[in-house]
Amino acid sequence: MVAYTVLVIILLGMLALLISRRTKISYIPILIIFGILSGPVFGIIDRKLALEMFEYVRVFGLFIILFAEGYHLWRSLLIKNFTTIALLDTVGLFITAILAGLAFSMLFHLPFAVGFLFGSIISATDPATLIPLFKQYHVNRDIETVIVTESIFNDPLGIVLTSLALVFVIPQAPSAQPVEKLAEYVTLYPAAILYFLYQIGMSVFIGAIVAWAGYEAIKKLKIRKSPYVEILALALAFGGFVVGEIVGASGFLVATVIGILLGNHDDFFHDNSPEIQYAVRWHMHFNDTLAMLGTIFIFVLLGASLNIYMLTPSMILYGTLIALFIVFIARPLATLVILPKWKIKKYLFISLEGPRGVVPSALASMPLMLGMRYQNTQLIQWGEIILSATIITVLLSVIIESLWVPYLKKKLLG
Repeated sequence: MVAYTVLVIILLGMLALLISRRTKISYIPILIIFGILSGPVFGIIDRKLALEMFEYVRVFGLFIILFAEGYHLWRSLLIKNFTTIALLDTVGLFITAILAGLAFSMLFHLPFAVGFLFGSIISATDPATLIPLFKQYHVNRDIETVIVTESIFNDPLGIVLTSLALVFVIPQAPSAQPVEKLAEYVTLYPAAILYFLYQIGMSVFIGAIVAWAGYEAIKKLKIRKSPYVEILALALAFGGFVVGEIVGASGFLVATVIGILLGNHDDFFHDNSPEIQYAVRWHMHFNDTLAMLGTIFIFVLLGASLNIYMLTPSMILYGTLIALFIVFIARPLATLVILPKWKIKKYLFISLEGPRGVVPSALASMPLMLGMRYQNTQLIQWGEIILSATIITVLLSVIIESLWVPYLKKKLLG
């Protein structure tokens, strides 16, 4: 049954990419729709199996995607726009989670802790579908760098924020234990903040150590042939992730840091030797292929995991209102922190181009799965609502914000 499901997902992924290439429509909504049709609508993919597979796919797919994204970040452009990116990925991320959480809890009449969990899940952006459009319409390179780099960092930080939000909803969850222990010495909220800072600091430290070890391995062993470079890439990604999780850091952030350091080896290690260049090029090619596979599985399984009976008229209405609130209110308010550094028109372009994508999709089923694991009927109900609202938000944000790229570019950037 698993092999059959994997085959169906791969075939649907190929078809979605072909349709996307021919129609110039983003493949993300196509993958989600295919997942919904093949899962809850026609029953080609069993929903229970889709949820079980999602638990493993979201972990593997996410850290490979983040590892691959790290390789594509240019240090020089990061330094140039560091203040903007830092503000968006800290203050902006938190404001988005708070505002989205407030709107969610008010619309669905749920506790704010549940709303904040939804806001944390949906806080990360994913401009992967926008990059080809940015190239096509010649969007300013600095603006493109800000939007893309913001996503590279807020993806793992959004995961860290979600793990903390779970503390307030599911105290028995594994991610809550370190916070509970810290709360014995300080109150709960300071404990959550301290643990958040610990996860970021320790993740960066471990990522730097693993990246340095990978660099030394490439240099000393003179690894220049396939499949050695691909195996090394996987070993670094898996190794960094596992070590990060063992010490209570974020394995996803560790993988991102490793990719950034190795992708910018000439800056960080002051080495531009042929061995390093060759290995990094192969790493990027191999990681991008795995990342695309991870993306296909995440979005198809997301659609297949949907409970079709949750899509009532009120759920569709409230989910649409939440999505529009995030696109038109929460995101623009959260990005106000970059003013006055950016002129108003450029600020508007950045604020209106922050679609939700792979990280929210991968995290969407987590509350539902934890509710099933701990046999918590209330959490299962909340999880179904969060999953449905996330799917609607991802679909609408990607469709809206990809369609208006040429219009916004013409009106705001000239």
